[in-house]
Amino acid sequence: MLTCDICGEEVLLEEDMKTHLLLSHLENELHCPLCSLSGVSYDELNFHISNAHPERQHTAQGAAHLISPSGSFTATNTGGTEREKPQTSQACSARDSWDDVGDVSPTGATGVTTDLMKPKQNNTLESGHSSSGETESTKLRLKTGSPETREASVRHFNEDSNGPKSQQHNKAKQKRLSLKRREELFTCPMCALVCSSSVILQEHVELHLQEQPSAAGEERLECPMCSVVCRDSVSLQEHVELHLDHGAAGIWSPGSDLALARQLQQEEEEQRRRQEEAQEEKEFKKLQRQFGLDGRGGYRRQLESTMERDVAKGLMAPSEFHCKRAEMMESLASGVDDGLTRTQGVVRALHEYYQTESRDCAHVWLSADTDHFCSSAGDKGWGCGYRNFQMLISSLQCIDVYSSFLRDKDVPSIPRVQSMIEEAWKEGLDPEGASHFNQRLQGTRAWIGATEMYSLLTSLGISARIIDFHKPTGPGGTHPRLFEWVKQYYCQSSNSSRLPPRIIQTTLPPLYLQHQGHSHSIVGLEQKKNGSLCLLVLDPGSSVSETTKLLSRDTISTAVRNVRKSPGSLKHTQYQVVAAHGILSAEEKQISILNSRTLCAERFP
Repeated sequence: MLTCDICGEEVLLEEDMKTHLLLSHLENELHCPLCSLSGVSYDELNFHISNAHPERQHTAQGAAHLISPSGSFTATNTGGTEREKPQTSQACSARDSWDDVGDVSPTGATGVTTDLMKPKQNNTLESGHSSSGETESTKLRLKTGSPETREASVRHFNEDSNGPKSQQHNKAKQKRLSLKRREELFTCPMCALVCSSSVILQEHVELHLQEQPSAAGEERLECPMCSVVCRDSVSLQEHVELHLDHGAAGIWSPGSDLALARQLQQEEEEQRRRQEEAQEEKEFKKLQRQFGLDGRGGYRRQLESTMERDVAKGLMAPSEFHCKRAEMMESLASGVDDGLTRTQGVVRALHEYYQTESRDCAHVWLSADTDHFCSSAGDKGWGCGYRNFQMLISSLQCIDVYSSFLRDKDVPSIPRVQSMIEEAWKEGLDPEGASHFNQRLQGTRAWIGATEMYSLLTSLGISARIIDFHKPTGPGGTHPRLFEWVKQYYCQSSNSSRLPPRIIQTTLPPLYLQHQGHSHSIVGLEQKKNGSLCLLVLDPGSSVSETTKLLSRDTISTAVRNVRKSPGSLKHTQYQVVAAHGILSAEEKQISILNSRTLCAERFP
């Protein structure tokens, strides 16, 4: 009985032992020293090393390790010294083992000469007691060298053993072993690789799956510096850091990649900055157009353009155009309003109405007599603030306290009001507001609000207050605190403890009411018998024809509906009220100018 030195299998004949060594170990138990590939033939291993590990090909050419079941091998170097090294699945151990092996084979080809493990028991093949008397050089040629050398050695052994009968017996034996061995092999379902065990096949298939994109739709992140695709952001970050820190010389330059990344980042930031600037410029132009600061001209230019369009449409004769244009130029030169949009006696008409009508009102408070001014073709869409100032001036001229103080007894035109505001800015009033308008209002269609109204009154020597109702104080976004404040304002004229009469005609000027996009003048207040309050408001947006209905007994009942404003009709987020209350001395005026540098409103609540 002969025993195999590698696997311990026992056979009867020496020819069977040779066949067993050739088929079971020399052809099928070869192991790649640079990776975990095993269970391949000598030719397959040689092809694998030349293609998968070209950097090691000059040392690995024609070599193979014969791996024993215990995981060790015996290698013979060029000096003839035998050394044993443990063989592991790690690549570093495989490389160390490969580097320790010699590179000269007995056949003269460059390669590795290996030896079989020493037997646990004495046997004829290794002890030299074989019947055929084979020499050590013959055994060495069998174990190493090129495939041609090994095939020649096998044929030599078979021919010298027992003749043709023995050769037929060996061929049949080899065929049976080959078929049995093929049945035990495992083929990769993704490529043509044949593995010797299911464990190796599983590891090989896992490598395939790692290289392929996930079928479940996992996130795949591509490296910005190469074509590698990573499964998650952590892997991508590590991969990019390898680019930046451990790049191979001659393939790519870390400095160039870093410079490219910085350049791309700068270009992206520059593009984003340009987009933001373009958006800001667009929004700024939109605001300029909305507030009349886009350079389209002011009152005069708008009125001329409107009349020119009417002439082109046939709505106005050329002679009428020239006549109205001359009247406009005369009004602008004098600084006095032409009175074409003025309606006088509105508050007096309301006083007469409440004496005979609206018996559901317990009390009605009215301001001093105030004329209504509406927008014209020259200021349509932006002149409401100027028209409300004209209403306030018309009322102040009717009050003795203010009329004796006001030098100009005429109502100024809109261009003149713009000039008056610019003069107030030059005195030092509201420098922040002046910078907002770039110190210029004449020749523009700029909107004005509560702060400009405060500057106008202070410049005229009239004490003024700004009351800011900055948020709703009632259900549904209403402002009941605003109505209560207006009631207190009109009640200040009555110091008597007696019950006030049903209709109270005060000597107080109207209130300027500002909200987002528009402004009104409050000329009175109703208090119903159930205690609810209702403001009486004159709107510059109402035309002359609509306002004159208040002067007629037949139409005033209908026209008053447009004047009343209940809490449910005032639902803007913020309202501001400007109230005039007395005359300023020279010292008080200077104090007001200094305080306007940081102009603050009285906030309610």
